[in-house]
Amino acid sequence: MNKVISFIGLGNMGLAIANNLLESGYSLQIYNRTAEKAQPLVDKGAKLAAHPADAVEGSNLVITMLANDQALEAVVLGENGILEKLSPGAIHLSMSTILPTTSRNLAAHHQRIGTNYLAAPVFGRPDAAAARKLWICLSGNEVAKSEVQSVLNVLGQGVFDFGEDVGAANVVKLTGNFLIISAIEAMAEAFTLAQKNGIERTKIAELFGQTLFACPIYQNYGRMIAHEEYEPAGFKLSLGLKDVTLVLQTASDSYMPMPFASILHERLMASVAQGRGDIDWTGLALEISQQAGIKDNF
Repeated sequence: MNKVISFIGLGNMGLAIANNLLESGYSLQIYNRTAEKAQPLVDKGAKLAAHPADAVEGSNLVITMLANDQALEAVVLGENGILEKLSPGAIHLSMSTILPTTSRNLAAHHQRIGTNYLAAPVFGRPDAAAARKLWICLSGNEVAKSEVQSVLNVLGQGVFDFGEDVGAANVVKLTGNFLIISAIEAMAEAFTLAQKNGIERTKIAELFGQTLFACPIYQNYGRMIAHEEYEPAGFKLSLGLKDVTLVLQTASDSYMPMPFASILHERLMASVAQGRGDIDWTGLALEISQQAGIKDNF
């Protein structure tokens, strides 16, 4: 793998990942729909392209970190999309949280022009991305995976390979996000029950974070829920709704009943409908506080 990488999608996660690549000695050709967000990288030597296709010219690895399936499909297949100029043998490493069917469809398009598509969604918030502490799920062509290993090693603390079905890593990512939002719901209900009975939310979060549930999700998210600190958003509630929607769509495609995912979807939908889409997805807890009569409005 040479030292020139194309990077498309500079949201909170993408910006942190791209910055780490620059600091690791890679040269970046970048594209972002909002060009102003690319300026910190341009100041460090990255080359800003006017279109996705221009960003991949002359590069044999393109990394995308985009908000949803539609944005990724537009970057790959749309006008001035990367398939127009991607070099034969090049690799597209998609780190977005998307449907497995979308990955399989895009992989087929890549195969037709002699390029490779890999799914590499990640677990970790922007601070974890900046600290190179991401957990990376990987699936797709074995040879292509071996070629990107050195790049992945500078971005995360571990890579988990889920085989050659390119959609497999996306399924894993969706199951993980379902578990996280389930934990958020459970903590919010438990902490609110304690508060209704005169117990400080922070004390119950401290107990469980140190004992029965001594793991990052219960410790970090638990602290945010206990202190009701939902801004600034590390991961927006609206994106949580998007991901649970993808979970339910994948479950439907698999004939897999997921009744609790449906409950979470309704909870998230209500929060977005009430104007909370831009707060952190731990802000789901506000809906529970409201229903418990602790908060009337926000």
